[in-house]
Amino acid sequence: MSAEVYRDTWGVPHLRAADARELAYAQGRATAVDRAWQLEVERHRVQGTTAAFLGPDAVGWDVFARRARLADTARRCFEALDAETADWVTAYVAGVNDGLAEGAGAGRPDAPDAGSAEPSGFARTGLAPGRWEPWTPLGVWLSTHILFAGFPTKLWRERAVAVLGPDAVELFATDGPGTAGSNGWLVTGEHTATGAAIIAGDPHRFIEDPGVYQQIRLSCPEFDVVGLAVPGVPGIAHFGHTGSVAWAITNAMADYQDLYRERLRRDGTDVTALGPDGWAPASVHTETVEVAGAAPVTVEVIETDRGPVIIGGPDATDAISLRHPPRVTAALGFAALPALLRARTADDVDRAFDEWVEPVNVVQAADTRGGRLHRVAGRVPLRHPVNRVRVVPAWEAAHAWTGWAPMPREEVSGTAVMANQRGLAGPLGVEFAPPYRADRIAALLAASRSWTAPEMSAIHMDTDLASARPLLRLLSDLKDLTPRAEALRDRLTTGWDRRMEADSTDAMAYATVRERVVRALAAHPSFADLAELPPLPDLFLPWLALTPRIAFALETILTTPMLPELDRMELVRAALEDVASEGAEFGPWGEAHRLAPWQALPVPEEWPGLAGDHDCVLSTSSVPGLTHRGARGPAARYVWDLARREDSLWVVPFGASGAPDSPHHRDQLRMWAAGELAEVVTDWAKLRRETVYERSAYAYEEKVAGFGTVRLRPLDPSRDADLVHSWVTQERARFWGMLDADRAYVEETYAYVDSLPTHHAFLLLLDDEPVGLFQTYEPAADPLGECYEVRPGDVGIHILVAPAPGAPRPGFTGALMKSLIDYVLSDPAHQRIVVEPDVRNVKSIERMVRSGFVLGEEVQKPEKRARLAFFERPPTPPVP
Repeated sequence: MSAEVYRDTWGVPHLRAADARELAYAQGRATAVDRAWQLEVERHRVQGTTAAFLGPDAVGWDVFARRARLADTARRCFEALDAETADWVTAYVAGVNDGLAEGAGAGRPDAPDAGSAEPSGFARTGLAPGRWEPWTPLGVWLSTHILFAGFPTKLWRERAVAVLGPDAVELFATDGPGTAGSNGWLVTGEHTATGAAIIAGDPHRFIEDPGVYQQIRLSCPEFDVVGLAVPGVPGIAHFGHTGSVAWAITNAMADYQDLYRERLRRDGTDVTALGPDGWAPASVHTETVEVAGAAPVTVEVIETDRGPVIIGGPDATDAISLRHPPRVTAALGFAALPALLRARTADDVDRAFDEWVEPVNVVQAADTRGGRLHRVAGRVPLRHPVNRVRVVPAWEAAHAWTGWAPMPREEVSGTAVMANQRGLAGPLGVEFAPPYRADRIAALLAASRSWTAPEMSAIHMDTDLASARPLLRLLSDLKDLTPRAEALRDRLTTGWDRRMEADSTDAMAYATVRERVVRALAAHPSFADLAELPPLPDLFLPWLALTPRIAFALETILTTPMLPELDRMELVRAALEDVASEGAEFGPWGEAHRLAPWQALPVPEEWPGLAGDHDCVLSTSSVPGLTHRGARGPAARYVWDLARREDSLWVVPFGASGAPDSPHHRDQLRMWAAGELAEVVTDWAKLRRETVYERSAYAYEEKVAGFGTVRLRPLDPSRDADLVHSWVTQERARFWGMLDADRAYVEETYAYVDSLPTHHAFLLLLDDEPVGLFQTYEPAADPLGECYEVRPGDVGIHILVAPAPGAPRPGFTGALMKSLIDYVLSDPAHQRIVVEPDVRNVKSIERMVRSGFVLGEEVQKPEKRARLAFFERPPTPPVP
């Protein structure tokens, strides 16, 4: 089977295959070719192994990923998938594995001859691509969104309430420094020039380089969809257009993750936790986080009946566990993804999102028949209202989950706007965005009844800052100012148009005064007890820092009757006078408000200046009081035209490729910063046919000097049964345990192995000649796991070397073993290789010792007495 790859002028992949499964393979492979470094960083984030190549700065995330059991949750969710969806995801993963080597090295079709001044992440760290498992895409989705609902905000609220009282919840009830948002709007045909609906918007996230969204087209006889995919996840989840129906989402701002304060105690090597029914065992084990250039970090992983303990433990003063729907239900909603690709109507989209779990989104859809959809999708638990606000006691039954909340929906008439405001999803959350973006979009849409797709860019780029009004009112009321302060006051209150344009010096003047006001508030005695950061993991500190909280709640703080001791007028006066006394000329807002994207390996670079601000429709968020730079903003922009899909438009912050040497690495950055949009090309004749993907037969390939090319091909239980049967039934293979097996039994056995996501069988080839059988497995999912203490990162192997066709070749098995060890350890998640030869198989045991294995204890398995042996991963070198 094969798939065709086409590219438009922006390098966007347009993929065409004979069926949905082959198309999923092609999507995985194209994504790996274009985004290999990004995919491998994401895979390691799931596993909590990024510090092994990124160094100490990545330890905080890795510890959280281990303690939150992200990889284990992804495995559970994959194992619970229906067979068709699991097969589709597995095909995507096969494509990723086949494309990673090309994406990580030379030979990309779009790589310029001259190379690049910026080396790739692989070159800088020495990381080699590892192997994706069928559950890895679910892990990528989970790790991308685990902080999306902002559960650390409950840690902040608990502190704020303790200092300021219960009203502090409302005082800071706005979209804070760690949340993600979006704009989205649906314009029905009654308000467009064509009479067909338009859906447009832009998701707001922390801007990452490479980008978090991938422009792509997926086409097969069953469907033809353009949209924005998440690299590492098959299908198109958030923003798509099938030709007859289009959909888009925003963050519903729902609260669906709970934090429980646990009481834990040790009982020897065990841990128990106090629940509503008394003390109960908690699961406990230790894991090791390898750190490049530093000592490894040991992590104790504990899980109670509520969920994994992510803060503290039995030896700490506090312990807090996290409960969230995927861990409870073993579901992420992946069955919705292929259903969305097949959607033809808004009703089809509606049914697909019935399967959705996390994150909880507001969905809009429209079709060419006039169908419309505006609903919330996901799972929000029913529980005590206090659960939404703060950390709750695990031992009180009142805080248990009791079911799932119904998802709100409403009819669409004329236009519908979603911008994270308290509205449709109001009953499901606590903190919402102020209404400014939503109100502004609605007002702009009301100005016309003949909207076209290109005109939507003006809404995307609108920079009116309505949230400036409270501070401007206070400024306008100030009297008896120095001349300089009076001039600055008048400039802001009567001369400024309240627009945060990149070239506006007035916008810069306002931002400077606002910054001083925020800093003054953060230093006020009213908030003194919130200023010192608590002794919690660094990962959560952005949610707990006082200055960002004040910055994002500034409007409320300046207008609330709370805090009567706060003399707002004098505080604003002092800030204005302070700025005015400096007598500095204000430069353009865009000179200070520059893009500041997250990169796994930061590269010094002059990023473009941006228009907009947090509460503008063009939501490019800085953190007043800390920085003017914009780390969060539109991670993509889209306009879906239901009249003619080819009139749709899109743009992403950087480009289609994550490779520094690709011409499509940053070719959309200028357009994105300027508010321009690229055409969505759907005519195959206007695309450049690049290549045809043929499925690689090999999971691993290595050229060994003086020996040959070692390859691993996934075993085909039916096709390879005769060959394997001929090997395992020879006397020399008696320890393999299949001496008397017939061919049918061999095929049945390996068909069962093939069905397991934790076990893999390969045909071992040297220069394309079969020379052995190789198997890998996760000991925790194997009977061996009952015989010894399995460590996270353990991987078991079995090797059967085939009989030599001629004279024995000296060093043959040793060379094979070295190559196989290299293959297993190419995945940094694999920390230790485990073998279990029969104690009578002296030659095998001696061979393992010669290969560097250290002998362990003897263990009794049902079929044999085995000698354990272990090969530890060598120490990680420092980051270059």
